[in-house]
Amino acid sequence: MKKLTLSILFICHVVWVTGQTCPNVTNPANGSLSVPVNTTISWPPVPGIVGYLVSLGTSPGSGDILNRRSAGLTNSYTPEVGLPENTTIYVTISLFLFNGQLIICTSESFTTEDVTTPPPCTSLVEPVDNQGNVSVKTEVRWAYAPTATGYRLSIGTSAGATDLLNNLDVGNVLTYNPAGDFPQDSPIFVTITPYNENGDAGSCTEESFTTGNAVVDCNAYFDAISGEIIPRKPETNFPSQIGLCKNEIPTRIGSDDTADGFRWFKINEDGTESLLSSTSEVSLSEVGSYRYEAYNFIDQGGETFECGISKDFNVVLSEIAQITSVSTSQEVDGRQIKIEVSGLGDYEYALDNIEGPYQDRAAFNGLSEGTHTIYVKDKNGCGITERIIERELSPDDFPKFFTPNGDGINDFWQYIAPRESNEIKLTFIQVFDRYGMLLAQIMPTSQGWDGTFNGQPLPASSYWFKARDNLNNEIQGFFALKR
Repeated sequence: MKKLTLSILFICHVVWVTGQTCPNVTNPANGSLSVPVNTTISWPPVPGIVGYLVSLGTSPGSGDILNRRSAGLTNSYTPEVGLPENTTIYVTISLFLFNGQLIICTSESFTTEDVTTPPPCTSLVEPVDNQGNVSVKTEVRWAYAPTATGYRLSIGTSAGATDLLNNLDVGNVLTYNPAGDFPQDSPIFVTITPYNENGDAGSCTEESFTTGNAVVDCNAYFDAISGEIIPRKPETNFPSQIGLCKNEIPTRIGSDDTADGFRWFKINEDGTESLLSSTSEVSLSEVGSYRYEAYNFIDQGGETFECGISKDFNVVLSEIAQITSVSTSQEVDGRQIKIEVSGLGDYEYALDNIEGPYQDRAAFNGLSEGTHTIYVKDKNGCGITERIIERELSPDDFPKFFTPNGDGINDFWQYIAPRESNEIKLTFIQVFDRYGMLLAQIMPTSQGWDGTFNGQPLPASSYWFKARDNLNNEIQGFFALKR
């Protein structure tokens, strides 16, 4: 029997909040063996939280099977397509708090049963068997068959027929969305055959439903008078992901679509939906899966119908970026700036213009020596962070020569602070001869070097300098002493 190691993990976060304590899994108990693959994982309720997040993975703490799936405030979770057989399962449960903090709890495990028989048959959930007047655009859904690892589907317009779909292996899913519409006003016969590595369920009962007539065309039409294409359904660019901004919970979001009506739904773990709002705005306080609808009213044949669009979207925890460090370097093609940030969000970066353009790469190359401003924007809409990057110390900030001849003109050699930056502060300046001998160390606030060593004038020649600023940047260059 082929074995696979998966994980359900509870890892303890180092920050604890008074009143919220991580629960222990009560079913299955820690260390349990031969647990049914269709088991429900449950734990005691925790008061004072926004919700639970559940992850399944192939190693402790990972989420490659199920990554932080929201369970809402329900203190249990049943995997929709079951758990793998003969496997040590690890789960990660996290507590989502009102202040946006996430507590990740300690690890427990159990081992599932070794399945040695084929799965049982299943039945339609939507449409149900013998249902009438079903939409031609319906999606076929069925119940999970315990121990199944996949399903084959046949659909026809008569009993036993497969003219619409012939024994298609749809994999380990519980829905099938046809590429086109079902025939109108027609019986539809469906056979679902679950299987696993031990075989299939055998001869399963065929079920059926009957489609209705399409009574309204929601497609756009050509207006011969205006010569324009007139849409019947609203148009939308609503995103597939929304950020629930940390420390701004609940968050109110809205749609700017032009439509006659709106609906917002929370998609529950069992596939059902809960209506949250029937206006253009909705208040969200939980991460998870949601659905948005916008529709127009269409009058046809003396009746009013809805022509609408639907968009599934995810709500994720996000926050404005914190710029942790900015490093600069001088490259062949100019100055380079690299930015490092922290935070829960998904970030993009712009230079010198808050309007963009923005890029995913946290670095900019080939820049001039002047002052720059970087902008870090959360893609989920939680805000923009900015930081000014001052001009760096440059050899051009020091005179190329001086003439210490006592005429009161250019008698001292000293750093010249650039006008475009008030932030550069020097910590030391050292002067060397061409052989590397230290001749003088001068303070940036002094008059500068007078061209002497031990009180004796030095000859006209080239001299080197080294300087360091308050940002610990160190540069060197040379200048000329002329007599």
